Amino acid sequence: MAFAGKVWRLLVGIKDALALVFLLLFFMALFAVLSARPNPGLVREGALLLDINGSVVEEVSPIDPLQALISQTLPVREYAARDLVRAIDGAAADERIEALALDLTGFLGGGAVHMAEIAGALDRFKATDKPIYTYAYAYGDDAMLLAAHSDEIWVDPLGGMAIMGPGGESLYYGQALERFNINANVFRVGTYKSAVEPYTRSDMSPEARENLSQLLATLWQEWRANVSSARPQADIDLVTQDVEGWLAASNNDIAAASVAAGLADRIGTRVEWGERIATQVGEDDWTDEPGTFASTLIDPWLADIGTADDGGDDGRIAVVTIAGEITDGEAGPGSAGAARIARLLDDALDDDLDALVVRVNSPGGSVTGSETIRRAIMRHRDAGTPIAVSMGNYAASGGYWVATPAQRIFAQPETLTGSIGVFLIVPSFENLLSEYGVTSDGVRTTGLSGQPDILAGFTPEAEAVLQASTEGFYSRFLALVAQSRGITPQRADELGQGRVWDGGAARQLGLVDQFGDLDAAIAWAAEQASLGEDSYEVRYLGDTTPTYDTLLARLVMGDNEAAASTGHDVASVFARREVARLGQVVSEFDRLMMAEGVQARCVECVAIPAGSTSRGTGIAQAGWRTILARLALD
Repeated sequence: MAFAGKVWRLLVGIKDALALVFLLLFFMALFAVLSARPNPGLVREGALLLDINGSVVEEVSPIDPLQALISQTLPVREYAARDLVRAIDGAAADERIEALALDLTGFLGGGAVHMAEIAGALDRFKATDKPIYTYAYAYGDDAMLLAAHSDEIWVDPLGGMAIMGPGGESLYYGQALERFNINANVFRVGTYKSAVEPYTRSDMSPEARENLSQLLATLWQEWRANVSSARPQADIDLVTQDVEGWLAASNNDIAAASVAAGLADRIGTRVEWGERIATQVGEDDWTDEPGTFASTLIDPWLADIGTADDGGDDGRIAVVTIAGEITDGEAGPGSAGAARIARLLDDALDDDLDALVVRVNSPGGSVTGSETIRRAIMRHRDAGTPIAVSMGNYAASGGYWVATPAQRIFAQPETLTGSIGVFLIVPSFENLLSEYGVTSDGVRTTGLSGQPDILAGFTPEAEAVLQASTEGFYSRFLALVAQSRGITPQRADELGQGRVWDGGAARQLGLVDQFGDLDAAIAWAAEQASLGEDSYEVRYLGDTTPTYDTLLARLVMGDNEAAASTGHDVASVFARREVARLGQVVSEFDRLMMAEGVQARCVECVAIPAGSTSRGTGIAQAGWRTILARLALD
């Protein structure tokens, strides 16, 4: 029996060892698949097919593979604006690419600055005498802006154009909170800080209306100028000022009306669009599917042309990206976790950088997070490194806070910036609880004992501290702006008060130095570091693109990513906008109930270009010290 037992234990050991080996081999194979890059060998002569099935962002957020596989759903795909620009510019200079095919069927839009940057790349492509063919079911504002820069705009027979322009209605909850006996305790500094108004009013204040009207007028003017310059035959007034007459003239056929207004050139299906491109670049030899043509997709194309970092060996310029809401932790990419960004900057201190460019595309975030990033940038400036800031769609409130160390600030006319003002909203429920017979009682040693108490209400001492904290952070903000811009705190206060400025106004007022994109900021930084043209490497800090997203898309949805999309007709353009609006309503309630601390939220920045939101720690769980430590500036 003893011998049999030894044999049995030996067999079990062999079995366990084999199981472990196979398990290790499985995970090694899985890691290899997940780490696989798109194959550059898939690049072919023909057209570059940009099927933008998602939204354009500053920085792509990684997909959580476990969550995606368990839920069998994927978030909307994100495309980095600079990757699209790099792909188009690379195609313009490559003889293998004869045309650009822009499929905007699943395009969900992006910020105004990003759209202008991509449109500029399309113009550079056209300047090489290579044609651009664009197709979609329905075109919204962003899709129309890009399509205007193409040679032929195709619209599906069931589709058309829906030019809406910026703006719309916002919800106000003041009367609802009053009805349910919920107190929105507001502490703020800034005449134009309109983020508190949805919780205190039933309509927009005159100051907020003045500020928002100016911003929307500027954005609308820039959009019209861009589209009209690229497509002079487009009758924008007709399709926006006399919609019923415009449609009636074409018997309510929106596709035909779009062609009649000069917004589109041809009506046809995607198959017909593909056949048209095939006459230019040749048919697809790899498949017999109708409407295909010789083409290369964006992922293998980007893998083939390499990164944008390639350059000379005489110097090194680093670019750090601050995209999305600024928080204190490790969040990102796609959101600005201050601890993560500060670590990237501190690690780069040992890299002997010649210059640093800070790319900001953020409506703000926590004060402590903003200050953490600012101090990390200042450590580079204290080391003698030239610092430039490049502003994207918005760089306001906390986004402007982190820009204050810059020696030169670049923005675009469509950039939203400023919003120098602070506020705090903390809900309390003492009246609501009293209505149901719930009261509170206790013993305090000071007026701050147990405060802030959202169930029993705030004491005068707590209210005084919260207001003083709000005003103190506003003073700190003004001091940073004054020192950065070389003005007095009084002048900074005049430019502040929570008012949001477009890039043109901000330049005139001295909040930014000059118009220019990221490349312009990099060129200035190179000049300050005495680096010759093309003699330096551009390094994007922390720029690690997830390699498993494409595999997950195939595992979760198969090859047809568009299958996960909703409708593509004109009605779907309006529906997507309303879905986004409902999401914003939920976010607003989250922010009220989670009480994130003192804020200088650029509500205009989040409402006009789509912004990201995140939750903070609830005030009931956070406690007094944590509340003060988490003072937020967004």
